[in-house]
Amino acid sequence: MFLLITGASGVGKTTVRRLVAADFARVLDAAALADVTDAAGPEAVERAVQRALGTPRRHFLLCGDPIAPAELLAAPSAGRLREVGVCLLDASEDAHRRRLFLRGDSPEQMAYHVAHAAWLHAHIVDRRRPARWHAHVIDTSELRDYEVASRVSAWIRRVIGLRARLRVARR
Repeated sequence: MFLLITGASGVGKTTVRRLVAADFARVLDAAALADVTDAAGPEAVERAVQRALGTPRRHFLLCGDPIAPAELLAAPSAGRLREVGVCLLDASEDAHRRRLFLRGDSPEQMAYHVAHAAWLHAHIVDRRRPARWHAHVIDTSELRDYEVASRVSAWIRRVIGLRARLRVARR
C-alpha cells in the first residue's frame, strides 16, 4: 500500500515522519521526495511510485512534501499501485499563520501557504475523488508534535491492517 501524508508547508509533515518512521521500520519504507530523487515535480513523484512498487512486501510512506493525491495518481506507474491511503495534516488558518511566523516566513509567503492549505484540503476531502484513495484528515492546530505522531501512527495501523501495536526498541 502507498501511504501519502501531505499538507501545506508548516503543518508538521517532516516532524511526523521523523517521529513515526522507526516505529514501522519492519513493515514500512518511509521517505520524503528528497530521499528518493534529486528530480522535481511529476518526475519525482513517479520515482517515489517506482520505489514503492520495488518493495512489494512492504508498505511505502511518502511524507514531508505538499503533494496532492491527484498528482500521485497522475504518475505513469500509479496504475500499478493496489491501494493508496491519504492523510492530510491540516491546521486552522490562525494556527498555520502562527507556525509560519515562528519559522520566519514573510507575509507574502504566508498568504501563499494559507491559500495552498485551503486548496489542498478541498482537494482531499472532495467527495468526487477517485475511490482508489482512502482520505483521513488530522487537525494539528492545537496538538503537540507527539500527539500528531500518535494520531498518524493510529491511522497507519488502521490502513495497513496492523492489529497489534508494534514493539519497537527505543534508541
